[in-house]
Amino acid sequence: MLQHFIQVWFGWVQDWGYLGVILLMAMESSIFPVPSEVVIPPAAYMAAQPGAHMTLWGVVLAGTFGSWLGSAITYWISRAVGRVVIVKWGRYFFISEQKLERAEQWVHRYEAGGILFARLLPVIRHLISIPAGIIRMEFKTFSAMTVIGSAIWCAVLAWFGSNVITAEMMASPESMVAELKHKSHWIVLGVLVLCALYVVVMKLTAKPPAAQR
Repeated sequence: MLQHFIQVWFGWVQDWGYLGVILLMAMESSIFPVPSEVVIPPAAYMAAQPGAHMTLWGVVLAGTFGSWLGSAITYWISRAVGRVVIVKWGRYFFISEQKLERAEQWVHRYEAGGILFARLLPVIRHLISIPAGIIRMEFKTFSAMTVIGSAIWCAVLAWFGSNVITAEMMASPESMVAELKHKSHWIVLGVLVLCALYVVVMKLTAKPPAAQR
């Protein structure tokens, strides 16, 4: 089933170009299970071929815009319907109340920086818009952090697509995803280290309880 969907998504990128990238990345940044790893790298590989109708930076920009678009839609829906509705229906989209609570605590505590780092981490990147909307984070701040984080993530995936993917991988999406996961371990580790440093800085610079009153 997954292989069938991947082939369909490949077709969207091949046939629709930037529009396909925008649509798929908008889905990836909402509750739809479209992994960015099977969108940006293939698009970047196609853009790197002679006579391509896309460019590498065009793919990055399209992916970034699509990520912001999907995140913004999810943000406003979450802000409108509220926490109760999301907790009630979230389980149908693999969003448990426990996951939502942890995400809410993260956004409450680390604010803008929390959004930025979440956009760089697989799995949680598409969920972070929900608590941001629920707690009514300022949309300008949310958008800025989403754009920056998404641009970095799309650029990393585009580099992978243009430098690592081969024609054989394009014919076998499973091997492409496996290779990306293997190569991305160091990237994710680097993001986690930066995230840990950010948490430490936040703790060290936090005002003591007496000063907050």
